[in-house]
Amino acid sequence: QVQLVESGGGLVKPGGSLKLTCQATGSIRNFYAMGWYRQAPGKEREIVALVRSGGTAEYVDSVKGRFTISRDNAEDAVYLQMNNLGPEDTAVYYCNAVPPSIPEGPGTQVTVSS
Repeated sequence: QVQLVESGGGLVKPGGSLKLTCQATGSIRNFYAMGWYRQAPGKEREIVALVRSGGTAEYVDSVKGRFTISRDNAEDAVYLQMNNLGPEDTAVYYCNAVPPSIPEGPGTQVTVSS
């Protein structure tokens, strides 16, 4: 069974950047779309980006132009490059298939604060 581990979060100042990594134990090739989700305190979880097996990606409006998602099927990994971060990006970030079908990983905390 595929398991997911997210990493790369941390504390960053507004305008800063982070790169998140989702490492799967097991192949992600069979998942047509993989995505990054986030959940901020007191808010529902939302999907922020997805990437299809062919590499095409989609983003929620609030991160367009700032975030870039990619996947490496050979490495069974999904990445999220986040630039120009703002306080509104503070959340726990998770990766999963789209729609979610893999047991949830621990997530990685991203905190944007001066």
